Parts: sequence; C-alpha cells; structure tokens
Amino acid sequence: MLWLQGQRSQPAAALAAVPASAGNWGLSFPTEGASPVGNATVEELAQYDAYYLGDTEKKVIYLTFDCGYENGYTETILDALKKHNAPAAFFVVGNMIETAPDVIRRMAAEGHIVGNHTYHHPDMSAISDQAAFQKELDSLSNLYQETTGQALPMFYRPPQGKYSQENLRQAQALGYRTVFWSLAYVDWYVDDQPTAEQAYAKLLPRIHNGAIVLLHSTSRTNAEILDDLLTRWEEMGFTFASLRELPEHGSPFAEKQG
Repeated sequence: MLWLQGQRSQPAAALAAVPASAGNWGLSFPTEGASPVGNATVEELAQYDAYYLGDTEKKVIYLTFDCGYENGYTETILDALKKHNAPAAFFVVGNMIETAPDVIRRMAAEGHIVGNHTYHHPDMSAISDQAAFQKELDSLSNLYQETTGQALPMFYRPPQGKYSQENLRQAQALGYRTVFWSLAYVDWYVDDQPTAEQAYAKLLPRIHNGAIVLLHSTSRTNAEILDDLLTRWEEMGFTFASLRELPEHGSPFAEKQG
C-alpha cells in the first residue's frame, strides 16, 4: 500500500494515525479503481470547506496542475485540455505569474481556474499567525489581479500538501476552498522523468469516481501524454469537470469570483 505524503512516498503505517490537526496530506490505495483513503476524512475536511474528492457518484475527474514555474510545457498542456474541452485548475505561485504572464492570461481566457498556491511556496503549516498566512495568499491574489484584470478564483492548495487544522480554518476564514488530491504520481523530478508507461501504470488503474488529480505542469512526460491520457480516461467512461462543480458541503460558502 503506497502513501503519498505531500510529494514523497511513505509506508502506510507511518501515517495511518495522522489526524486532520497536523501533518502532510497522505493517501492509501487499498483497492484499485476505488476512492483512496486520505489521512483526513471527507467529513473532517468538509468542516473547513476542504476537499480531496469530488462527486463519487459520477465518473467524473477534476484535473488540477501545480505550477511552480514555467518549464516550457504548459502551452502543450493547455492545447490538450482545449482539444478535449476539459476544464482544469492551475495552482500557481508568484514566480509563475511574474515570469509567464501570457500563459496565465491564456489559462484565464480559456476558462480554467487559476488557484492560489501561495506567493513564495513556503511550508504553510509552520505559519500560525493569521496576518502572515493571509499575506502569502493576498500577495499572490493581488499579483494575479494586476496581471489579468480579474479576481483570483477562491481555491487554495497548500504547498507540498503540508497543512494544519489551523491552516484549514485560516483559509476558510479568507473565503477559500482548500483542495488536496486523490490521485498523483512522482512526476516532479524534471531530470528524472517517468516514462509514459510508468505514468499510465499509476494513472490508469487508480483513477476513480470523483478523482481530484494532481499533475505538475513542469513535467515533460505529462505534456507528452496528456492528450492520450485524457482519451484513455474518456474511453473508460470518465468526463471532466471544473472545481467549481465540486459538491457543496452544506457549510456557508460563497465564492467571491470564478
């Protein structure tokens, strides 16, 4: 059984007892094709407008990309998404907006969510002060608005999946939905990219209803396989939905924009 802790694999026993109060986001896959088990439950996360799964009653996939910087592959990824009419969410940091503003504007123009991955990509679980926490998110949000003329959609992903219960409260208080993931694979080592076959071996059998998929836009492999990967998922009966279509938790939440 494999756990994804933040962006590292760990044995299940090491994380099985980690509650929502503190830690790194982790997953286990006891049954291929079924929803994985997170180290916080859907119900625990729901208290804070946080998610790792979407609508598990439907064969639907929510595509998300973490964007630390532009590595020359995001336009190819956007081309594949456009071909399949597949909405996605791109969780970006300040460097991505500063160095690739045209790519950011294209994301927005083509109807994708640009989400908040913080300005500097710090370990947010180490930040307990609300003002300091808010500054990381506001700095990114302000830069996005200056770049696109639009307000940043209110979706937040903690860098490396590191979070605390207080972080979840802080993000909720600012009006954000916190979005973890239910499927990812080791795609972030730019000098040690997986083969297409290795990627498919992780991404095809483990796909499941309501999957929030995390991919990295810096990955050459992801850019090369995305068109075919989306086709294969479609052939399995899946469709693609925006994070805007996540099921409501029933708690008061009104997205400010997007």
